[in-house]
Amino acid sequence: MLVEFDPLSQWYDTIATIAAGWLRDGGTWSYNLTAQTPDAARARLSRLGVDVGELEGLDRLRIHDYHTLTLGQKSKERFAHDSLKVADMSIDFAKTGLVGPPMPHVLRAMDNMSVMARFNDERSWIEFMLTRALPMASIRKSVGINGIIRGLHAEWVYKQLEDANDGVIDLRLDEAGEVVRNLIRIRKMQNVGFDSRWHSLKIGQNFEVTLEM
Repeated sequence: MLVEFDPLSQWYDTIATIAAGWLRDGGTWSYNLTAQTPDAARARLSRLGVDVGELEGLDRLRIHDYHTLTLGQKSKERFAHDSLKVADMSIDFAKTGLVGPPMPHVLRAMDNMSVMARFNDERSWIEFMLTRALPMASIRKSVGINGIIRGLHAEWVYKQLEDANDGVIDLRLDEAGEVVRNLIRIRKMQNVGFDSRWHSLKIGQNFEVTLEM
């Protein structure tokens, strides 16, 4: 699943809401952080009622820290990563991500794959996504959600990713009226019917994201 989001949209709270629901239903959440600190991601989940400490102890919440290395520092996280270079990531994925038993209970997410463009040329990281990251979900029978900033990359980047993903969702900020609205729509969803209209999002006091009724 590809999510194309405006930088000012509620994407990070939206993905935290999805994570909280998945965890409440008994699933495992594997969260690859490139744009958020692990503490920020945990704080979002905690506000939504997730017992972060317990679920990390049960290995049902796995926070993969790529963000710290973007600051030139070494992560102290359990799932710490030292490189966003696709040459290094490809080796890691080949050893651990593309082999092993089916894991339908695991939902994998990357908060912002646009960060990869800071460390790789566009063709290299798109090739990595198409040959490593995206096939992993199919091979391991799990679900993947990857966010990317709208309008930041070349048009062919979006076209390649949109074609490779089973679903495409848009999040944007509508500033046309007096009241700013956060909007969401499904643009593509394979093999199922879906509502392609824009819908407004409601942000709760705990930053839970729901559809306006």
